[in-house]
Amino acid sequence: MSQLNQKNLRKQIIPYEKSNLKASIWQMINTFIPFIVLWILAYKSISTSILLTLLFDLGAALFLIRIFIIFHDCCHQSFFKNKTANKILGTITGIITLFPFSQWKHSHSIHHATSSNLDKRGIGDMWVLTVDEYIAASTWTKFSYRLYRNPLIMFGLGPIYIVLITNRFNTKNAKTKERLNTYITNIAIIGLSALFCWQLGWENFLLVEGPIFFVSAALGIWLFYVQHQFEDTYFEEDENWDYVKAAVEGSSFYKLPKILQWVTGNIGYHHVHHLSPRVPNYHLEDVHNNTLPLQNVPTITLKTSLTSLRFKLWDEENKKFIGFKDLKSFYKVNRESSDTV
Repeated sequence: MSQLNQKNLRKQIIPYEKSNLKASIWQMINTFIPFIVLWILAYKSISTSILLTLLFDLGAALFLIRIFIIFHDCCHQSFFKNKTANKILGTITGIITLFPFSQWKHSHSIHHATSSNLDKRGIGDMWVLTVDEYIAASTWTKFSYRLYRNPLIMFGLGPIYIVLITNRFNTKNAKTKERLNTYITNIAIIGLSALFCWQLGWENFLLVEGPIFFVSAALGIWLFYVQHQFEDTYFEEDENWDYVKAAVEGSSFYKLPKILQWVTGNIGYHHVHHLSPRVPNYHLEDVHNNTLPLQNVPTITLKTSLTSLRFKLWDEENKKFIGFKDLKSFYKVNRESSDTV
């Protein structure tokens, strides 16, 4: 993509970067109210049927993902025009989703600024090793990486580790306002949880909130995973890295069924979001449909996205993800090179 085309592409998106107050308020209404109703129904159904409770939990979990998308937009200052309004709603939705607003806003902005940059990995992204890095790694690092990349660990223990543990602590270099926001979020979570346990009973509270938290967090990790972990994605070293290419070629268009697209707040249009984080989630589809170059991007579906589970390492030479089984050929080449020497 030429420099001129890149500039034109950015210009085409600018009109969509303005939030619409009516659209934002309507999204709050059609998200928070169903979530609250489903939560109450899940609690009321405990005495009738646990299976019914879990069904309502599943519905509430899907709406919690939608609440997280609102939180996500607030972190990008795109849900409202007013920064204070974004911070207030972002903190409230952060308490509901168990994510500290200021901390995640900071790490996520780094993710956007460094996504697909091989020299700037480690903050706000998933652990990715190149083939050469993996081959040269210690036995412990290889074991840790394989464990991290195991779907049962990533989507099973991952939600618990990330949402319940790491989100509760500030980073080493966090500034005062960021630290205070994390403390406020933690205190609010503990206080609300204690209140619900006191009013409803801790068993009932866990039976409702537990599945909602776990399902929404696991699905959230999955969405984040498939947005960048597809076969022909984009990774480059810093000297060759390009922001627009990283957005358009390194972020997927996850083409979901309409109902799932709505529930996930259009986040499947991730290439659009990375190109311009200031576009509110309710404008992402319009940007994609009205910007021709963005319609020719890596597209994955529910079916094809499942193949991404086998992608483990980035092959710098062939510019694609490979699985651990594909490593045999690389080890063979290394042995042959060693024998030649």
